[in-house]
Amino acid sequence: MDQCTAVTLLPPPEFVLRLAAAGDGSRPEAGHLLCELAVGHDGDHAMALWDNDANRTAVWARWSGGRATLSELAWCGAIDPRGEDACGLFAGHPSAHDWSIVDPTLVAVDTFLAGERPRLGPYEGGG
Repeated sequence: MDQCTAVTLLPPPEFVLRLAAAGDGSRPEAGHLLCELAVGHDGDHAMALWDNDANRTAVWARWSGGRATLSELAWCGAIDPRGEDACGLFAGHPSAHDWSIVDPTLVAVDTFLAGERPRLGPYEGGG
Protein backbone atom coordinates (compact mmCIF):
# COMPACT_ATOMS: atom_id res chain seq x y z
CA MET A 1 0.00 0.00 0.00
CA ASP A 2 1.45 3.38 -0.99
CA GLN A 3 2.11 6.19 1.46
CA CYS A 4 -0.13 9.26 1.30
CA THR A 5 1.56 12.06 -0.64
CA ALA A 6 -0.08 15.01 1.15
CA VAL A 7 2.33 17.85 1.95
CA THR A 8 1.75 21.11 3.79
CA LEU A 9 3.78 23.89 5.39
CA LEU A 10 3.79 24.35 9.15
CA PRO A 11 4.66 27.95 9.97
CA PRO A 12 6.48 28.63 13.22
CA PRO A 13 4.16 29.65 16.07
CA GLU A 14 3.72 33.37 16.62
CA PHE A 15 5.49 33.29 20.02
CA VAL A 16 8.58 31.72 18.36
CA LEU A 17 8.61 34.54 15.81
CA ARG A 18 8.41 37.12 18.63
CA LEU A 19 11.27 35.44 20.53
CA ALA A 20 13.41 35.34 17.40
CA ALA A 21 12.76 39.02 16.69
CA ALA A 22 13.96 39.90 20.20
CA GLY A 23 17.17 37.89 19.68
CA ASP A 24 19.62 38.02 16.81
CA GLY A 25 16.97 38.90 14.22
CA SER A 26 17.02 35.58 12.35
CA ARG A 27 13.54 34.49 11.40
CA PRO A 28 12.46 30.83 11.80
CA GLU A 29 11.10 29.35 8.59
CA ALA A 30 8.09 27.16 7.91
CA GLY A 31 8.77 23.44 7.67
CA HIS A 32 7.27 20.90 5.30
CA LEU A 33 5.05 18.18 6.71
CA LEU A 34 4.73 14.89 4.80
CA CYS A 35 1.89 12.54 5.68
CA GLU A 36 3.08 9.16 7.02
CA LEU A 37 -0.26 7.37 6.70
CA ALA A 38 -1.38 5.08 3.87
CA VAL A 39 -2.97 6.59 0.79
CA GLY A 40 -6.76 6.85 1.09
CA HIS A 41 -6.77 7.12 4.90
CA ASP A 42 -9.70 8.66 6.76
CA GLY A 43 -9.40 11.89 8.71
CA ASP A 44 -6.43 14.21 9.10
CA HIS A 45 -2.99 13.75 7.58
CA ALA A 46 -0.27 13.10 10.18
CA MET A 47 3.49 13.29 10.68
CA ALA A 48 5.57 12.58 13.79
CA LEU A 49 7.72 15.56 14.81
CA TRP A 50 9.61 14.24 17.83
CA ASP A 51 9.59 11.39 20.36
CA ASN A 52 8.93 11.60 24.07
CA ASP A 53 10.56 8.32 25.08
CA ALA A 54 9.88 8.85 28.79
CA ASN A 55 6.12 8.78 28.14
CA ARG A 56 6.21 6.37 25.16
CA THR A 57 4.56 9.03 23.03
CA ALA A 58 5.42 11.36 20.17
CA VAL A 59 4.29 14.81 19.18
CA TRP A 60 2.37 14.56 15.92
CA ALA A 61 1.36 17.31 13.53
CA ARG A 62 -2.10 16.60 12.12
CA TRP A 63 -3.64 18.67 9.38
CA SER A 64 -6.55 19.01 7.04
CA GLY A 65 -6.84 21.86 4.58
CA GLY A 66 -5.02 24.88 5.93
CA ARG A 67 -5.31 24.04 9.65
CA ALA A 68 -2.65 22.08 11.56
CA THR A 69 -2.62 21.00 15.21
CA LEU A 70 0.07 19.43 17.38
CA SER A 71 -0.87 16.53 19.65
CA GLU A 72 1.08 14.21 21.94
CA LEU A 73 -0.12 10.71 21.03
CA ALA A 74 0.81 7.24 22.26
CA TRP A 75 2.54 4.90 19.82
CA CYS A 76 0.58 2.13 18.13
CA GLY A 77 1.14 -1.08 20.08
CA ALA A 78 0.98 -3.47 17.09
CA ILE A 79 4.03 -5.63 16.36
CA ASP A 80 4.99 -6.67 12.83
CA PRO A 81 4.13 -10.39 12.57
CA ARG A 82 7.32 -10.95 10.51
CA GLY A 83 9.59 -9.72 13.30
CA GLU A 84 9.74 -7.66 16.43
CA ASP A 85 9.34 -4.16 14.98
CA ALA A 86 6.53 -2.06 16.40
CA CYS A 87 4.34 0.10 14.21
CA GLY A 88 5.78 3.61 13.94
CA LEU A 89 2.40 5.34 13.81
CA PHE A 90 0.17 6.63 16.61
CA ALA A 91 -2.34 4.48 18.50
CA GLY A 92 -5.66 4.29 16.70
CA HIS A 93 -4.23 5.48 13.36
CA PRO A 94 -6.79 5.28 10.52
CA SER A 95 -4.75 3.30 7.98
CA ALA A 96 -2.51 0.27 7.62
CA HIS A 97 0.43 -0.25 9.98
CA ASP A 98 3.68 1.33 8.84
CA TRP A 99 5.30 -1.96 7.76
CA SER A 100 2.60 -2.28 5.09
CA ILE A 101 3.09 1.27 3.78
CA VAL A 102 5.53 1.86 0.92
CA ASP A 103 6.97 5.30 0.25
CA PRO A 104 6.73 5.64 -3.57
CA THR A 105 9.63 8.11 -3.59
CA LEU A 106 11.97 5.61 -1.93
CA VAL A 107 10.85 2.90 -4.37
CA ALA A 108 11.68 5.23 -7.27
CA VAL A 109 15.12 6.00 -5.79
CA ASP A 110 15.82 2.28 -5.21
CA THR A 111 14.79 1.48 -8.80
CA PHE A 112 17.03 4.22 -10.18
CA LEU A 113 20.01 3.14 -8.07
CA ALA A 114 19.52 -0.51 -9.03
CA GLY A 115 19.80 0.52 -12.68
CA GLU A 116 22.90 2.63 -12.03
CA ARG A 117 24.65 0.17 -9.69
CA PRO A 118 23.02 -3.27 -10.15
CA ARG A 119 25.71 -5.18 -8.25
CA LEU A 120 24.96 -3.25 -5.06
CA GLY A 121 21.57 -4.95 -4.79
CA PRO A 122 18.56 -3.70 -2.87
CA TYR A 123 19.02 -1.60 0.24
CA GLU A 124 17.85 -4.40 2.57
CA GLY A 125 20.37 -6.78 0.99
CA GLY A 126 23.17 -5.00 2.78
CA GLY A 127 24.90 -3.78 -0.41
